[in-house]
Amino acid sequence: MSMDLEFVRSCFPAFAEPTLASAAFFENAGGSYACEPVVRRLETYYRRLKVQPYGAYPASREAGEWMDESYRRLAGYLGVPADWLHFGPSTSQNTYVLAQAFRRCLSAGDEIVVTNQDHEANSGVWRRLAADGVVVREWRVDRASGHLEPEALAGLLGPRTRLVCFPHCSNIVAEINPVAELAAMVHARGARCVVDGVSFAGHGFPDAGTLNADAYLFSLYKTFGPHQGLMVLRPDLLDELGNEGHYFNADQVRKRMNPAGPDHAQVAAAAGIADYFDALDGHHYPEAPPAGRPERVRALLHDTEAGLLGRLIDGLRQRPALRLLGLPHPAGRAATVSVVSDRQTPGALAESLGRRGLMVGAGHFYAVRLLEALGLDPARGVLRISLLHYNSADEIDRLLVALDEALAGA
Repeated sequence: MSMDLEFVRSCFPAFAEPTLASAAFFENAGGSYACEPVVRRLETYYRRLKVQPYGAYPASREAGEWMDESYRRLAGYLGVPADWLHFGPSTSQNTYVLAQAFRRCLSAGDEIVVTNQDHEANSGVWRRLAADGVVVREWRVDRASGHLEPEALAGLLGPRTRLVCFPHCSNIVAEINPVAELAAMVHARGARCVVDGVSFAGHGFPDAGTLNADAYLFSLYKTFGPHQGLMVLRPDLLDELGNEGHYFNADQVRKRMNPAGPDHAQVAAAAGIADYFDALDGHHYPEAPPAGRPERVRALLHDTEAGLLGRLIDGLRQRPALRLLGLPHPAGRAATVSVVSDRQTPGALAESLGRRGLMVGAGHFYAVRLLEALGLDPARGVLRISLLHYNSADEIDRLLVALDEALAGA
């Protein structure tokens, strides 16, 4: 099935904005455009339902129903029960709260494994537990490719390993790690695993139930939604961790991992992501039954992005002035590409592209440890080009031409 780009873009208000009409958006890994159903739900909630939810009067009851709908419908696309979902202000905040909860369950001498491939949100919070006597072991990437070797993880697991934290894919090299395989390895040693899915989920919600991670986290503002983080937590882990919220709310599952309480409007608006996925499936597969929607949408996004990513990587590899980080082909990686050049700093390239209406990112993107491992200066950073299914082949061609001009100093 070929993606109908005109239909897709009609579902995103940003593409109708005059100020963005001539721009091409390649900074999706930092935050995607919000889809129209999310924007509409958020506006409607603030206008009509901005009251305390779950109360006795009609507006309050409806506000709570909107929030419940988000739990139910997002859970369907993630392949897990609704009570496995936990909203929070961001993934960085969610991992921080999760680390505080784990702190009570760990003893001096217990071991955790972290990587130097991660965004700092799924690394630094765990490393800080060393102050409590926890032994932190680092699963290190290959210095040439940024690859995490599963056999290297096996050598780090011991009788006192309690937790392993790793990304579904890196936000720099974008190689997709085999989560289910790694989770099975970790569980066989009696440990838990926490997976950062932020850089993966925008390319298609995973079937989190089959991944078998004990905790899987990602950011809804990078998956066409509001600025919220979402955690998928297995109930047995939640019971083990206890309550991080107010003591009198310990019996309310949704509040245990959010000390501040939920952002009602943004939780309610998150159901708009499912509205968009439903519309995408209905438009491309009008005769298909609803039951297979998550799989069809996931495949549609993946197949569309694979073609775009292949076009981009082929073009970048033809430009010897650029060093491509990570796998030199689209197989096994997400549609995020980082490059460096000796001719121009990433910041200068980003500014040059920006003047040509091409929105890209430059910096270390909170993956300082990974850049250091790859022999790159985090202060200089990388140029990051991140695609989603609403990008086009013409935009990629335009980007490649603009890169030539920028590298030439034009």
